[in-house]
Amino acid sequence: MTSTAAFKDAKRQLSGLVSPFERRALLWLVARVPSRINSDHLTILGFIALIAAGLFYWLAGAHDRLWLHGVNAMLFLNWLGDSLDGNLARFRRKSRPRYGFYVDHIVDAFGTLALFGGMALSGFISERVAFGLLALYYLLMINSNLSAYTLGRFQVSYGLFGPTELRIVLAIGNLFLLTRTTSTILGQHYLMYDVGGCVAMVGMTVTLVIAVLRNTVELYCEERV
Repeated sequence: MTSTAAFKDAKRQLSGLVSPFERRALLWLVARVPSRINSDHLTILGFIALIAAGLFYWLAGAHDRLWLHGVNAMLFLNWLGDSLDGNLARFRRKSRPRYGFYVDHIVDAFGTLALFGGMALSGFISERVAFGLLALYYLLMINSNLSAYTLGRFQVSYGLFGPTELRIVLAIGNLFLLTRTTSTILGQHYLMYDVGGCVAMVGMTVTLVIAVLRNTVELYCEERV
């Protein structure tokens, strides 16, 4: 068995818009989680919720938009599982930093694939925009994981936006989808999620470029030759 004594967990950087409220809510929740529930159960809950959200997106597009309420419910359960698992382990002093980091992020990668796959199949967003968003999300994830390894700093959120804020924006967008799926710009009709997705891709690209440049310069300065 490999010892974890020498392993140093990366410092989490969380600066999202709702982070102060989220931290207080999580502290309140972890103290009330039943003892029979552990962090693995919560990780599984978050993973299943993302898969179900993707399935409900497909059902909403293929059958009835009321399934979008199911998507929002699954986004909440995903937040609950994804946000509580690590916090619960730390609260109970049963942290497994390497195992937790690996499992949490590989599960998130597969779950996000299911979510965007369901969105693309729903017809609410074009496949190209969905793929572009997924690719940029993965690139931001890769950047965060690399900075955690090289700088000891894990970037959970970028600026005022993090996973929780993105879930909230997506949930609000789903409510709009209940009544309309298109937007009109200069007399042309576009899928509402295509418009929002393109705006998001621009923001994600700018954020990624800035983060990569900042990390590269910082590492270059620390390891001059």
